[in-house]
Amino acid sequence: MMDRNEARAKAKALVAQMTLEEKASQLRYDAPAIPRLGVPAYNWWNEALHGVARAGTATVFPQAIGLAAIFDEDFHQQVAEVISTEGRAKYNGQAAHEDRDIYKGLTMWSPNINIFRDPRWGRGHETYGEDPYLTTRLGVRFIKGLQGEGKYMKIAACAKHFAVHSGPEEIRHEFDAIANQKDMYETYLPAFEAAVKEAKVESVMGAYNRTNGEPCCGSKTLLMDILKKKWGFEGHIVSDCWAIRDFHTRHMVTSTAPESAAMALKNGCDINCGNTYLHMLQAYQEGLVTEEDITNACENAFTSRYLLGMFADDCEYDKISYLENDTDDHDAVALAAAEKCMVLLKNDGILPLDESKIKTIAVIGPNSDSQAALYANYYGLSSRYVTFLEGIRKYCRERGIRVLFSQGCAMARDRVQGLGQANDRIAEALMCAEEADVVIACVGLDETLEGEEGDTGNEYTSGDKYDLQLPATQRVLMDALEKCGKPLVTVVAVGSALNVPQGNAQLLTWYPGQAGGTALTEILFGKVSPSGKLPLTFYHDVNDLPEFTDYNMTNRTYRYYTGTPLYPFGFGLSYAKFDVADLKADQEKVTVKVTNTSDVDAETVVQVYVKDQTSKWEVVNTKLAGFVRVALKAGESKEVAVKLDPLAFTVVNDEGERIRDGKTFDVYAGLSQPDARSVELMGQAPLHTVLEIK
Repeated sequence: MMDRNEARAKAKALVAQMTLEEKASQLRYDAPAIPRLGVPAYNWWNEALHGVARAGTATVFPQAIGLAAIFDEDFHQQVAEVISTEGRAKYNGQAAHEDRDIYKGLTMWSPNINIFRDPRWGRGHETYGEDPYLTTRLGVRFIKGLQGEGKYMKIAACAKHFAVHSGPEEIRHEFDAIANQKDMYETYLPAFEAAVKEAKVESVMGAYNRTNGEPCCGSKTLLMDILKKKWGFEGHIVSDCWAIRDFHTRHMVTSTAPESAAMALKNGCDINCGNTYLHMLQAYQEGLVTEEDITNACENAFTSRYLLGMFADDCEYDKISYLENDTDDHDAVALAAAEKCMVLLKNDGILPLDESKIKTIAVIGPNSDSQAALYANYYGLSSRYVTFLEGIRKYCRERGIRVLFSQGCAMARDRVQGLGQANDRIAEALMCAEEADVVIACVGLDETLEGEEGDTGNEYTSGDKYDLQLPATQRVLMDALEKCGKPLVTVVAVGSALNVPQGNAQLLTWYPGQAGGTALTEILFGKVSPSGKLPLTFYHDVNDLPEFTDYNMTNRTYRYYTGTPLYPFGFGLSYAKFDVADLKADQEKVTVKVTNTSDVDAETVVQVYVKDQTSKWEVVNTKLAGFVRVALKAGESKEVAVKLDPLAFTVVNDEGERIRDGKTFDVYAGLSQPDARSVELMGQAPLHTVLEIK
């Protein structure tokens, strides 16, 4: 890749020709053109959370939380490589037409590597779940997939939101997230550190909230002391959108817009998403910033643009044509992702469906024929959406199976028709169910009900959830379907933990992207065995959790939760049976022999958990130390090697220092956590050994 020092030198030479006003103008996310220097306008704001977003047609993959449920680093990078190709394809074509609008640049504000510490958080489905190690590995590989390994950077990734950010959405603009040093360096910061040191992420975005008293987008502790000095970050820093305005309007740490602009710039924030940097020249006139401060930020910004090859005539990625967007090959990757991400939570034997015994299927529920149930937030427009109903109907039509459909209810309102009575589709739903051999109930949420403050129009609080239940109108529907007595498969599209008790079987689809309906159908009828694993804990009730605003990790996530979960982190059933044997472990890797003892081909995830037997600073339960997805034909055996996290044999003390403390470690390897609930649900316990570390 182009040497950063070379790019920096080019940036310095260019910026040296700019006036103070021109330099200040380039620190806005919507940077204007400087025609006399051959600098085109550039909008820094673009999104690629699970596909190129908000700029027209693109391949739409499962939402980030669904990609996390795949537990596969290599496949995750493959998804990111597809996204970066489409990002370049669209950018090249749009730039040729001088279309330099928002969402059309090469700086993608993804991935979101915050920790999903509380299932009430509406934006949690943008993350890779609750575990620091899983988040770290997937974050690193997503960044590498976006940025590429060519002479120039393919796409500039952005690790967000730095740091200690996971709700509540309603008060994020004034909220102070208090986190002790142990939680900071054990939970909230590791994924960001790896993004900087290992993945060489080009950009970091600050969060809206304060962390330990400092607004994140102007935090000396976070941006200067940790990010730049401690970790050696050399890219550019961008604010979250209008977050710097919050300094003087919500956090009240400054009094004026120029003071806020100065606080952010002085503490390392180069690019302002928002309009507060319109006051930068006034801040300069008031002596709050120097020209050197403005120049340095501008040089940081243009270094990234040079690294992206924006001013080069030999950038290999300029050759990517628009024909490489929305391709059949990319659709195949989206289908594979949807197949791999879905999690079978329970099954009394009804799945897979035996089509030879089915003449009529009822597909019922508000998510049955909903594209919104597929795409989640920060999405592009797919030309290939297959809803759950469409996927099932296509499959059944080819086999002479009748499909009956009823919406059943609205997503959250108590009636579908405004002039109707409450529960105005229940009778129709029951009519369908009564005529069917099996009922597929497609329920859950979508991005209008859980998501980002300002983006959702929900009954909840600014995108967050009050509880872990379906909306009341869907609970009425599910109760009615259960009482009907027909075999019931519950399909839950959601981005977070929900407790849905009804159903002979329950399949969690997440928001599965454009191929969701095809993937669901393949799994329902046994053409594909479900293989997703939960990247977060499913609790019974919010009363099992600490206060939402409490950022202490005590009794949060599988590492510290002391109760019995509904479904544990790492859990997911299969149609196949697997035997795990011959555990061998050292400090670098674990090997096991995995055998598919069933008559169906299937994939599964080998998981390794570690616990220091003696250290007082170890997590309460165990911690994920490694994972590998493995595909096995019926009857096939493979020896699987799982590389271990070097940090698994360390602990973080109360001062936030990562140290080697104990010498004796429990090591567990299998298809789940070693906790009692996982063993109960899986019907098998992971293998165990004790490892002595010198």
